[in-house]
Amino acid sequence: MTSLPRDAARAAREPGSTRSGKGSSAGRERLRRVEGRHNALVKELRAAFAHAELTPAGDCAIEGVRIVEEAIRSGLRLHAVFFSESGAKRAERLLPQIGAHVETVVLPDPLFANVVPSETPQGVAALVRLKSHTLGELLERTQFGPLVVVAGVQDPGNLGTILRSAEAFGAGGALLGEGTVSPFNSKAVRGAAGSLFRLALARVKLLAALEQMKERGIRTVATSSHKGVPLPEATLSGPLAVIVGGEGAGVPRDLMTKVDGIVAIPHAPQVESLNAGVAASIVLYEIAKQSALGSQHSAP
Repeated sequence: MTSLPRDAARAAREPGSTRSGKGSSAGRERLRRVEGRHNALVKELRAAFAHAELTPAGDCAIEGVRIVEEAIRSGLRLHAVFFSESGAKRAERLLPQIGAHVETVVLPDPLFANVVPSETPQGVAALVRLKSHTLGELLERTQFGPLVVVAGVQDPGNLGTILRSAEAFGAGGALLGEGTVSPFNSKAVRGAAGSLFRLALARVKLLAALEQMKERGIRTVATSSHKGVPLPEATLSGPLAVIVGGEGAGVPRDLMTKVDGIVAIPHAPQVESLNAGVAASIVLYEIAKQSALGSQHSAP
């Protein structure tokens, strides 16, 4: 049996922890059985899921085979990987991808189901360390692509879609303002489909962020359902930040008075507005298209 790192050995001595004797492969021997709900790792995972926030150490709770594999593929550092007893067979697929220093534990099915938010858990969860970014770092990234500024999007699925589209269409990063759902919400993580792990992200005070953008010559454009320059006619080149508002209310009025322009996505008049995730995706696609056309025209 492989030796445990010092932290893992200490955790193994905690009440409710036993070494699993199941499985004949070297990989399966790495698994440590934890039965107590007061185990330190279990408490960290439960709290991170329940509060939809990072642990004090900066780890994000994630769930599902594909999401865990995306975290590994994205080069993130894993703190611990959890398997349910009935899902332990998935360990044979995942353990070869996980460094030997990573804690790997098996929980009884009832305990695992109590910890994770999914109604039909796949039997795999993990604590992973996300890369952190500052506002200044994000503003520098406008040389690579536009910033998506999220102002009050409260549906985690919509936020996940925005982050996924931001990566897909070459955004430099995303700024999340006040009133926006946590990007570490399990539904947002699932909706982002791995983009949360790779897209540069920062949580900011929006008015202060807009002031810094103006100082750096970054143009700010807000999206609107009913007014503004029709998207196909808008010029969306150069250092740019696109502000996407929340469901129903849209971009807050105090931000609307500070932006450099407003764009509207033409749609049938009987439709009040577009889903925030859909609207952001359409605008990001248009920016990517204009950027590609500009590159073609400037080529020798």
